[in-house]
Amino acid sequence: MSITFTDFFSQLFTNPSLLVISVLISGVILVNGWTDAPNAIATCVSTRCLSPKKSIIMAAIFNFLGVFTMTLINSTVAQTIYNIVDFGNDSVAALTALSAALVAIVTWAVLAWLFGIPTSESHALIAGLSGSAIAIQGGIAGINGAEWIKVLYGMVISTVLGFSMGYSITKLIEKICKRIDRRKTIKFFKATQVVGGASMAFMHGAQDGQKFMGVFLLGVSLANGVGNATTFAIPLWLMLLCSFLMTLGTSIGGYKIIKTVGMKMAKLEPYQGAAADISSAACLMISSVSGVPVSTTHTKTTAIMGVGASKRLSNVNWGVVKEMVLAWVLTFPGCGLLGYIATQVFMKIF
Repeated sequence: MSITFTDFFSQLFTNPSLLVISVLISGVILVNGWTDAPNAIATCVSTRCLSPKKSIIMAAIFNFLGVFTMTLINSTVAQTIYNIVDFGNDSVAALTALSAALVAIVTWAVLAWLFGIPTSESHALIAGLSGSAIAIQGGIAGINGAEWIKVLYGMVISTVLGFSMGYSITKLIEKICKRIDRRKTIKFFKATQVVGGASMAFMHGAQDGQKFMGVFLLGVSLANGVGNATTFAIPLWLMLLCSFLMTLGTSIGGYKIIKTVGMKMAKLEPYQGAAADISSAACLMISSVSGVPVSTTHTKTTAIMGVGASKRLSNVNWGVVKEMVLAWVLTFPGCGLLGYIATQVFMKIF
């Protein structure tokens, strides 16, 4: 399954279903820019290595490079999200369910953003799609267990590996620089942190960009009456659109999440910010190459926890952590239930 930009643009004016689903998916990607993308640049802003404006520009460039490069190398993450649920062969009913799922995802993400809680948009996406699939199939037959296992693996990886790498890299830096005047290292670590922030933005595009492009192409397929497409090719125009929408979302409302992740969770020095960025980017790289969909939010925030805990546990604001963990735990049942209810309502209305 693929579509050229010319065909897509012309169909927008002749296919109302395609227009509606494109608007909804674009909204989900935009909200991802509010909630997930700011995590990539949060530490750069909080340690004053870069201004918010420069950080957003950097995020825009490297988000696109991440989407483009990883799609060429390995599009397994996109395939996983594309195949994680089965809405059935009735393309009209499936399109209704997908639309309901997207409404549920946006609702959940906006509520979390209003409270400044960096919930995982990736997990909201998976939960919303799963809830809708259960509603339309009347049971769990619409859930692809083999693909869901990858999501569970990703949860473990993003939590354990993010924390442990953040802790270990911080300890390693402190050991190497133990006898060096800290004032002499600030410039180096600020530059390192910019590189780390760019790497995080790159890997955010590589992970989340693929997820949403997979859903976008699923919507295009259903809007064209194809309910059983199993493979697809991601066009360049879709990579550009996805990157642009993510960046727009970050520039509009990302500062709330930047403040929570980069400032409230733990007070970081430049070398600690660099350790958090490097460790979370490395974790995302391992996951992306392996084709495992992980949460950039979980990876970055657990890396910051590991960095803060490397000195002493009290360095981490566990009150903020508690709020985030609660949001993570509630995302699957909460957004899944929203997807289920929205699908039931949409099916009765449409």
